[in-house]
Amino acid sequence: MIRTRFAPSPTGFLHIGGARTGLFSWAYARHNSGQFILRIEDTDIERSTKESVDSIIDAMDWLGLNYDEGPYFQTKRMERYKEVIATMVAKDLAYPCYCSKEDLDTMREEQMAKGQKPKYDKRCLHNKVVKPNVTPVIRFKNPESGSVVWDDLVKGRIEINNTELDDLIIARSDGTPTYNFCVVVDDLDMQISHVIRGDDHVNNTPRQINILSALGATIPLYAHTPMILREDGHKMSKRTDAVSVMQYRDMGILPEALLNYLARLCWGHGDDEVFSLEQFINWFSLDNISGSPARFDIKKLLWVNAQHIKNYPNAKLVDLVIDVWTRNNDTVLKDVENNQYLKLADVIDFIKPRVDNINTLAYQCSYIYKPLIVTNEDIENHQTPRVHELLSKFGTGLSQLPEWSLEAIKAYIKEFCAIESIKMPELGMPLRLKLCGTTQTPSFDNIVYLLGQAEVTKRLNS
Repeated sequence: MIRTRFAPSPTGFLHIGGARTGLFSWAYARHNSGQFILRIEDTDIERSTKESVDSIIDAMDWLGLNYDEGPYFQTKRMERYKEVIATMVAKDLAYPCYCSKEDLDTMREEQMAKGQKPKYDKRCLHNKVVKPNVTPVIRFKNPESGSVVWDDLVKGRIEINNTELDDLIIARSDGTPTYNFCVVVDDLDMQISHVIRGDDHVNNTPRQINILSALGATIPLYAHTPMILREDGHKMSKRTDAVSVMQYRDMGILPEALLNYLARLCWGHGDDEVFSLEQFINWFSLDNISGSPARFDIKKLLWVNAQHIKNYPNAKLVDLVIDVWTRNNDTVLKDVENNQYLKLADVIDFIKPRVDNINTLAYQCSYIYKPLIVTNEDIENHQTPRVHELLSKFGTGLSQLPEWSLEAIKAYIKEFCAIESIKMPELGMPLRLKLCGTTQTPSFDNIVYLLGQAEVTKRLNS
């Protein structure tokens, strides 16, 4: 059975690069009727926090990347790691190293002076002298000849000569296991068949393969995906870029839209730009992942988000809009609850084709229920005596319309402008201001129709 895993480190939030890795691992398992495991790699105890763990799990839940097992925590598996290390030492697969920091610094300086690549020279492997009062680290006995070869499912064949690798420390002097070793034991115990991760892990792979081979394990298949860069081609920065998954939620991005957009970074299915998660699972293949880095384009993300908003069920959008109002302590919710004539789902259905994020949707819905406070500048520009006269006449005619339909309203507006010898914006701008408190609204004939005859008359007379 295919078993993939997503293994974030809880030293911060879940960033979009990690989210894409999780998405690819999740989709590969789902496409192949396999299992997807969530593993929290929290061996960096000083930097790992509960807040980070919670934020990662919240982000996974928000994205809808459901996992079949986990979350597993490495800090709860310490006895297992120590057990394997002890077995490896007993089988001469690993050995204690008593070298001090000063010893290692001197060794590296001598190697560099000779023009050699600095690496551990196995002195404690060949010299079995035990130093009293010194607690050793444990090093893996890396093969001294041959190569590590694997057919990367994204990058193709990769070969690393074992002479390029030193004897990796797998346990520190305090007994705690190191990252690369914990990953190996986890992948072995959890029977991971495919490791899909960022290409910043390529250098770890030959070391992990060698340890797995020493343990007699079946080697997983590896797929190293390219980085996500900024639009200018530079690495994304936590200081200048929105890299946290939950930042995009706060920007009003739908989880389906974010996953859709992330899926298209280094992967593609023909010319398809907008698709559902179900379609993505059905189409997904590691063969279609590009080996080149992708550039993150916020404008394209917003365009994808707009397409998903248009197709999103109004009932779900109601909940999201209310959530935005609640988070912003917006009092408009009371007006919504008190308005029986104007259903929020109907308002959303009218506005959603014109927005590219949920925050804008919530904002534009709010002034339909609760007109904004008009600025002095708007009053000076649009509230002249002539405007008052026009709006009064227009309101009187609207209140007498025998049929309240969009077609009837459009016909009346056209007729009114012709009779008064005015252009459409001369009526539309002040009318928007009067009805909604802003001149920046969707088409005013739709606004009039949406508000209803009684409410339009009430607002024009206020």
